[in-house]
Amino acid sequence: MSAAPEHRAPEQTAPATTADAILAGLDEEQRQVATSLQGPVCVLAGAGTGKTRAITHRIAHGVQTGVFAPQRTLALTFTARAAAEMRTRLRTLGVPAVQTRTFHAAALRQLQFFWPQAVGGQLPGLLDHKANLIAEAARRLQLTTDRAALRDVAAEIEWAKVSMLTADTYLASAAGRGAPGGFSTTTMTRLFQSYEDVKADRNVIDFEDVLLITVGILQEDARVAATVREQYRHFVVDEYQDVSPLQQRLLDLWLGGREDLCVVGDASQTIYSFTGATSRFLLQFRSRYPDAQVVELIRNYRSTEPVVSLANRLLTARRGGSAGGTWSDPLRLISQPGDGPDPVFTEYPDDEAEAAGVAARIGALIGTGVPASRIAVLFRTNGQSQAFEQALAAASIGYQLRGGERFFARREVREAILQLRAAARADDGARTVAPDPSGTGERGTGSTVAATVKDVLSSLGYRDEAPSQGGAVRERWESLAALVALATELATERAGHGQTFELADLVRELDERAAAQHAPTVDGVTLASLHSAKGLEWDAVFLTGLTEGLMPITFAQEQAEIDEERRLLYVGITRARRHLSLSWSLARSPGGRGHRTASRFLDGLAPAATRSRTAGSGRAAAPRRKPAAVLHCRVCGTVLTSGAERKTGRCSTCPPGYDETVFESLRGWRSETAKEASVPAYVVFTDATLMAIAERMPTSADQLAGITGVGPAKLERYGAAVLAVLAGSGNQPDPDADASPTPAQA
Repeated sequence: MSAAPEHRAPEQTAPATTADAILAGLDEEQRQVATSLQGPVCVLAGAGTGKTRAITHRIAHGVQTGVFAPQRTLALTFTARAAAEMRTRLRTLGVPAVQTRTFHAAALRQLQFFWPQAVGGQLPGLLDHKANLIAEAARRLQLTTDRAALRDVAAEIEWAKVSMLTADTYLASAAGRGAPGGFSTTTMTRLFQSYEDVKADRNVIDFEDVLLITVGILQEDARVAATVREQYRHFVVDEYQDVSPLQQRLLDLWLGGREDLCVVGDASQTIYSFTGATSRFLLQFRSRYPDAQVVELIRNYRSTEPVVSLANRLLTARRGGSAGGTWSDPLRLISQPGDGPDPVFTEYPDDEAEAAGVAARIGALIGTGVPASRIAVLFRTNGQSQAFEQALAAASIGYQLRGGERFFARREVREAILQLRAAARADDGARTVAPDPSGTGERGTGSTVAATVKDVLSSLGYRDEAPSQGGAVRERWESLAALVALATELATERAGHGQTFELADLVRELDERAAAQHAPTVDGVTLASLHSAKGLEWDAVFLTGLTEGLMPITFAQEQAEIDEERRLLYVGITRARRHLSLSWSLARSPGGRGHRTASRFLDGLAPAATRSRTAGSGRAAAPRRKPAAVLHCRVCGTVLTSGAERKTGRCSTCPPGYDETVFESLRGWRSETAKEASVPAYVVFTDATLMAIAERMPTSADQLAGITGVGPAKLERYGAAVLAVLAGSGNQPDPDADASPTPAQA
């Protein structure tokens, strides 16, 4: 019995691909990966070292030599886009039957197949988004939530579940995780359980439940486990540094004690710990499998020597073995492209000047022939994008915001796919059999896929030349041009492997990409957060906003959190092929006081001449905190013990001394600010700090700075906005009136 009926790829002409041909073009280490087909294999692959090439050629080589059965081989990764990319490469290598899925997709397929026999009845509905159910769970507990709080609570529940915690075990493991949504860990525990109750009442499961239930069935039902293990014999796991404890447990159950496993990862690119991902399983792989073969890929084929050198120095500047035990010795990359321009470090007086300067440099690069689609501006939080959007628009430079409107949701793209599908039905098969001498992928005789696509899309407004006007007309043309470019690229690639490529093949490819949100390249500068840039690369990368408080982010306080921020910057640096620019600004607004300092991570990397004295490299160690003074509630005199009580100057059972309208105005402002910055609401200010602000009603920056929880960085970033909210409340006190300090300020 099959574990699950598999969708078979369309039949293709047998490629002229042999086992030797598959290995051709691989370097020594990649070839070692591709020929290591037995037993546990661990590939430590640095950024830009061709890991996807190595593992896809390993799978293809295993199939061609008969070691792997394609239907019994499962390649796992972490995003639908990455799975689609791997699937495309395997198809090109002539092994389309190999399954390539995310952990969730593979588990869901098994759960749908086995649920009737293992559990009985119909599989519960799958919940797309948690927000509505969390809101209902909060209402049952008479808790007030806003959109930012719902997002924070959802993220916390997801972390708990992939860490294999339940509502009963969450409290014991949640110490030190802050206050998601502004709720204490005790309240969060109750909210977690209430959410689970709401799901049960609605008969729905979420994405984490898909993994949890599959794990439960495999653990409890020996027949199901045996069937799955018979179906899948060989496993390949990409981005293994991002595995969660729950995913690792599922992988162990799939393996059932066997060792037909190849994992690929880089601990220096672990940047999703906040979601429950951990590099522990990658780093301990040799301990679990003492006989495992370990291969290091360190030849970087993406970036020039100056870029690679900077990335290496960033990691080695953080010495291993220090406090926290969070650091492992990084791979030292060796650049293969060779020399290139040195990275540029620039300090700007304010955010507006930084955005304008970056736009000017981008314009200059485009003038030298670098396509806009090969340029990216990366930042720590999504809220930083607006200044760059405005600056690029003012410079008449097109851009695309990664994480904005999805490519396949655009009206012109949907119309184009419908037209292409209709044309494919009517066409006997425009194809490219072999590359033409010009290398364009068009043979010059008969109809070709690329030419047919151009003809079809011409009815929607496509022309070979880009329109002179901008705005919606230009955006529509860029979408259609991206489809033409993809058709040409795929036709040329398939022809190079001796495979036919018909219009129907293109339509199937587009359908798969749409399902995986694997968009083709659109002409325009990419604006993206550092997290969303993982797995991508550009000729030129601008790393912006590199100041303390943003890199590392304010809420990164523990050594493990600071280490993750360093790795995040490393990921940003290694996205660049040739041109790399790093910049920061000293003030938020023109004319503002330059309180900011350049990121500590630039110490020893940026030339001293580029940095102001306020951002000097010789930072003194932070002084030890004095023991906290004993404070008493200003209402009842009880000793205050919690941080929240000390901030507000009263115990939690005493009535507040603030206007509820003012407090809600501050919460509303915080919610919008957190949304713009893509951070949890409590990262901006906790509820306790907002209460203290509402009670003190400061009228100046100096008074605001005196409130516990409002440090220099937050005063610089949020001070003016907070004072504006208070001023607009109409409840401001007389600034000349005598105000006695609360215990929190004593």
